[in-house]
Amino acid sequence: MSPQSTTSVVSAYAELAERMERYFEAFHHSDAGKLAQLFHPRALYAFADGEALQHLDMATYLPIVAARPAPALRGENSDARVLSIELAGERTALVKAACRMNGKRYLDFLSFLRIEGRWQIVAKVFHLVSEESAPCRT
Repeated sequence: MSPQSTTSVVSAYAELAERMERYFEAFHHSDAGKLAQLFHPRALYAFADGEALQHLDMATYLPIVAARPAPALRGENSDARVLSIELAGERTALVKAACRMNGKRYLDFLSFLRIEGRWQIVAKVFHLVSEESAPCRT
């Protein structure tokens, strides 16, 4: 690997880690405005509800986030971390994260593309791990 490509990889990981810190903070404060800066406007939010696919666009999803009580305002500690970052070239990445919010534990799978000079989330798929209030340990 050339020094330039090594620098690019290190830079990509650092940028993605920084984006994830902003992602966790935005959810902890139910800040849809900050989330809008992280998600591409045409991003997809999806999960399985039993056997059915549930999916929302950002115009529908972000107001839901804004309307829910912020965990930070209820005194809930932030409990979120990046589990892995996988790069596929210079413009594509997948981030797996664990978090706890409102008494539920989640695994998030976030697809990022580097568009217009910055990493943007283009798809969020999540799994509800449990409704326990225990910290994330996965």
